[in-house]
Amino acid sequence: MLELRNLDAGYGKVQVLRDLSLHARPGEILCLLGRNGAGKSTLMKSIMGLVRAQAGSIWLDGQRIDQLPAWQVPRLGIGYIPQGRRLFNEMTVAENLQIGLMARRKGADVRENVLNMFPRLRDRLNQRADTLSGGEQQMLATARALCLEPGVLLLDEPTEGLQPSMISLIRAAVVALRKQGVAIVLVEQRVEAVLQVADRVTFVENGQCVLTVTPSELHADESLLHRYVGV
Repeated sequence: MLELRNLDAGYGKVQVLRDLSLHARPGEILCLLGRNGAGKSTLMKSIMGLVRAQAGSIWLDGQRIDQLPAWQVPRLGIGYIPQGRRLFNEMTVAENLQIGLMARRKGADVRENVLNMFPRLRDRLNQRADTLSGGEQQMLATARALCLEPGVLLLDEPTEGLQPSMISLIRAAVVALRKQGVAIVLVEQRVEAVLQVADRVTFVENGQCVLTVTPSELHADESLLHRYVGV
C-alpha cells in the first residue's frame, strides 16, 4: 500500500502541499479531483522524489521512501506517467521501452506483455517517439511505465487531448491493471471518466485532501463538483 502521511512539499519558499494524507490500496483506482493549482501534480512528483518532502512522510508497503533519491523510486515498483508524457523524443519506441525495462532489469517477456496490451506500438518499434500521434505517444508513455511491472501506478491526466477511441484504450489498460492488483492513483479532470473507473475519489484543495467519496456518492451529490472543481 502507498501512504502519504501529513505531507508538506513545494518549490523553494512556495509551499504547495499542506499536511496532506492519503493512501492507495492494491487493486483499487484512487482518482484525484481538484482545480488547477490545487497540488495534484505536485503530489505525484513528491511520491516520485522529484519534489522533496519538507515535512511528513511517504511509505510503500511499510518502507519509508521520501528520503530516497528520485532514481531509486521506480526501482521499488512505482510507475509514473506525467502530464505531457515526457518521452525521449529522439529515441525510437523500442528504445523508450528499453529504458523502462532497465529500471527494474525486466526482460523480453515483460516487453511482450506490454506490446500485447498496446499492439499498435508493435508496428512502430523502430519509429521515433516524436513522430507518433498524440494518442500513440500516450500509449508509449503508459507502456514504458508498465515495463517496470509496477505495484503502484501514477497517472497525471492521461486522457488529456485524446480522441475517444484512445481514451477507451487507456481506460481499458488501467482497469486491467487494477484486476492484477496494482494500486492506481489517477489525476483526471474528465468527471465522466472518473465515475466509470474509480473505486474512491479524493478532492484536493489548497494542497490538502479535503474529502474522499465513492463514485456513487459523487453521482448522488453533484454539488461536490461545484464546490471543489468548479470555477
